[in-house]
Amino acid sequence: MPRRACEFRPFELQDSANLRASAFDLLRLSGTDTTGWPYRRRRAALESVFAARRLSAPWALCPSTTEADVVREWLTWASIGMEGVVFKRLDDAYRPSVRGWQKYKVRETSEAIVGAITGSLAVPRTLLLGRYDDGGRFQYVGRTTTLPRAAGAAFTGLLAAGRRGHPWTGWSFSAGWGSQEKLNVTLVEPELVVEVGVDVARDASGRWRHPARWHRARPDLSPADVPRLTSPPR
Repeated sequence: MPRRACEFRPFELQDSANLRASAFDLLRLSGTDTTGWPYRRRRAALESVFAARRLSAPWALCPSTTEADVVREWLTWASIGMEGVVFKRLDDAYRPSVRGWQKYKVRETSEAIVGAITGSLAVPRTLLLGRYDDGGRFQYVGRTTTLPRAAGAAFTGLLAAGRRGHPWTGWSFSAGWGSQEKLNVTLVEPELVVEVGVDVARDASGRWRHPARWHRARPDLSPADVPRLTSPPR
């Protein structure tokens, strides 16, 4: 963590069906522009507003701290949907259109099964990853970032073109979050397990919301060893 006078607050992924009005900054107060105030003063004013008006659900005052031990505790909450913390210098003014908050995301390594690729079987460019759900269906969970060139050798003899009846036959895959562009993919037999680095942000279906980072192939594992696809806690 940066060693400077900062305030930290936890953040989590919110879906459209479960939105809350979480306040974490105050830009105007009783007609007064507060953007030039240092953050510590804006935060104190925001807390005063909540106390004076006794605001309650759906309004929520986002928790904050300057204590390192509290931040470390927050970073253990990934299992309940907490993605990480954001932090800001206490003496910073608010600057419109400038990214003043910085994020520290919780990341972990996990396993998934390669179900398709972009590029060629000999030199795949990205991997499309899947996991089996509790009903035994092979579901898409996310895609990797572009693989480094050195990773190509790791797939020699490990990928086979998908046979007839592949679980993803007829599926289409978006090139990115919110994009209408479709990927040109090659289906492969869902046999190879890989280890990837992911942050904990997932959508309502349990898919990784952000691209995974390639770590290594795991031919020592079978698809049955990979965790099942489960929906994140709400």
